Amino acid sequence: MMTIAEVSKKINLSADTLRYYERIGLIPRVNRTKGGIRNYTEEDCRWVEHVKCMRGIGFSVELLMEYARLYVQGEETIEARKELLIEQRKNLMTKMEEMTKVLGRMDDKIAGYEQANSEISPKLLS
Repeated sequence: MMTIAEVSKKINLSADTLRYYERIGLIPRVNRTKGGIRNYTEEDCRWVEHVKCMRGIGFSVELLMEYARLYVQGEETIEARKELLIEQRKNLMTKMEEMTKVLGRMDDKIAGYEQANSEISPKLLS
């Protein structure tokens, strides 16, 4: 069991973000001690890590809220969750292809600057 401060440090998300994610339903309600302090389980931490990962690759908050809502509904939503992830995977693959093209253009531009720089440098020395 971990406090919000411990989870925040472990997962590198602010305590405010963790509270927000819980409030909007991105992560299930976290159990609390009798004193009202959040008491995160390993499963809670896995949820937070999953949400952080998905946000990091561009999943919207709304999409993750839908996924979490489906998850809470139980096993009858497994196919819907799978389809949601398949669709998002397709989107991610498209973005990766676009980024690969942009990266190639950047590499070409950098190589051009390096070549121009090597042609200019000897002239400056003479």
